[in-house]
Amino acid sequence: SEDTPTQPTVPIHFGDGDEIQSGQLTKLSGYYILEADLAAASTSRTPKEDSAKKIDTLTQKVRALPAGTPVMLEVKNIKGRFFYDSGVGSNRSSLIDEQKVEALIAALRQQNCYLIATLPAFRDYYFGLNNVPLGLHHSSGRYLWQDESGCYWLNPQQQGALTYLVQIINELKGKGFHEVVFSDFRIPDTNNILFDADRSEAISKAASTIVTACAGDTFCVSFADPGFSLPEGQTRFYATGVNAGDCAAFAQQTGLLEPATRLVFITASRDTRFEEYGVLRPMD
Repeated sequence: SEDTPTQPTVPIHFGDGDEIQSGQLTKLSGYYILEADLAAASTSRTPKEDSAKKIDTLTQKVRALPAGTPVMLEVKNIKGRFFYDSGVGSNRSSLIDEQKVEALIAALRQQNCYLIATLPAFRDYYFGLNNVPLGLHHSSGRYLWQDESGCYWLNPQQQGALTYLVQIINELKGKGFHEVVFSDFRIPDTNNILFDADRSEAISKAASTIVTACAGDTFCVSFADPGFSLPEGQTRFYATGVNAGDCAAFAQQTGLLEPATRLVFITASRDTRFEEYGVLRPMD
């Protein structure tokens, strides 16, 4: 039944607050690899073969990187399709060769790269479809609300939704990742959902819960374009769509005490003004 959650709820174990804050973040300067870099064109007659060729090229580039280079890899999309061999999610992309992605991750580890995973948090079509009670419902109360992309969203106040994210983080830790960056860690800006609580407070509490549960000396939990203040602990602010001329003012507006290490710009620009802070650029 679509009304029965298929993902088991497991307890979230909270770490020691002193342990979380004792790690030292450093400024990042590296690369990003997104879904489009891994996937075959949607019109391809041989999607897995085309994907394999693209990922093989990326793997060769990775093997030429200096040891310790930060690399951010997109590992799941808004539909809830995983790009690697996941035991948490059963849905796979038909356009991406997951075994080649596993080989890419292995190459990143062999190169001793600082490995960052990025994925949507609460925007997840398949998990929402299979776990209806954990989703955001339409204001009518009769069905799950869908956004303009036809995606369902998870309710950040539901323990099962947070457990799902913790399970993904723990799996990525086991694969050698050092950091996870959540996009769509928010509640959609619409009046067409049933959500009576304070939205800002609910999302800030969810962020704090995830950071407390998963961050520590050797792992960082971060957020892309967060609409909230970062919680205490090992966490960064990843910013997209910022012009180089605005990056200093943007850094000031975030209110971060250590923007050089806690702010990372994701950009295709080669402008050196970004380099006062963390910056990730395309691999190609």
